[in-house]
Amino acid sequence: MHKWLPILSFLIINAFKVPYLHIRLVLSFFPAGLKEVNLRELKEEGFGILTEIDIKETFKKKLDLDFRKYRILGACNPKMAYQAISAESKIGTMLPCNVIVQETEDGKIEVSAVDPVASMTAIENDELGGIAQEVQSKLKTVIERLS
Repeated sequence: MHKWLPILSFLIINAFKVPYLHIRLVLSFFPAGLKEVNLRELKEEGFGILTEIDIKETFKKKLDLDFRKYRILGACNPKMAYQAISAESKIGTMLPCNVIVQETEDGKIEVSAVDPVASMTAIENDELGGIAQEVQSKLKTVIERLS
């Protein structure tokens, strides 16, 4: 294992320990929570939303299943993506960084972001280490800013 791949398990206020995610519960209704993470915190850290998948709608349409409110946002920081793709041409298979916004059983909003350092453990390219750590820091900042 590379020296830049620390064992990760962040514990954030009102969060769970999951080694490949940063998670925060947001005390608001679903649409407000989605708009908040989508428009403000991600943009402040240089991310844009490339994709937005409504899992509830997709499961209903494709499988005729009822599911809780659950969206997957494909967040991309173009500068970081360029650096990563320049360092590893096939890294695009792991882009963009997914951010999940979902409703919990008690009606609160849970926002989770992938930990890019944990994702990079399968790739043997030391140059990606610093890039992954910078993206990790930005996504962690986004999650920590949510209230």
